[in-house]
Parts: sequence; structure tokens; C-alpha cells
Amino acid sequence: MDWSFFWLAVGIAAAGYFIGDGLKNIKNPDAKSIIDSLDDEDEHELIKETDVHYFMGISKEDAKVLIQEHSDIPHIIINSKIYFPKAKLREWLLNKGK
Repeated sequence: MDWSFFWLAVGIAAAGYFIGDGLKNIKNPDAKSIIDSLDDEDEHELIKETDVHYFMGISKEDAKVLIQEHSDIPHIIINSKIYFPKAKLREWLLNKGK
């Protein structure tokens, strides 16, 4: 079997899928794409207090100081553990940066 035919078939199948997906939503241009629907998974994801510094891209010490200085940071407490909603934390950080 020649590999070029295999890759040609894969390319045609992928093109057919994306064209079909685009035509399916032609009357609804505000419909979410596949990439947008994958991004929605973050909306309800919670980040542990011990891991929030990874999300923010800062050191653990800086994250602790930031959390202590800003009591308005969006968080929830479950069983005496602090969690941060990922989407709300992202929005809060963007608003603080402005």
C-alpha cells in the first residue's frame, strides 16, 4: 500500500468533516465550534489552593501573598479546603490587569 494514498484519504475525510460541520451551522453563525466547546470544559473546573500558582504562572509564595492581599478573589470552600473556579479566576485576573 502506498502511504501517499493513505494520507490523501485522511485529508479528504478531515476536509469532509470540517466542511460538513460548517454547513451544518450555516443558518446559525453563533453556534459553538469544536474548539469553543472544548474550552467550555474549563468553566466548571476547580483549582486547588495548592495548585493555583501553576495557573497564575507565579511562585507559590507570590500566590499566597496575592490571595491574602485580595480578599475579593473568587473562591469557594468545600470541607474547609479552598478551591478557585478556573473561569472566574481567569476573568478576575484579566480585570485586575487592566
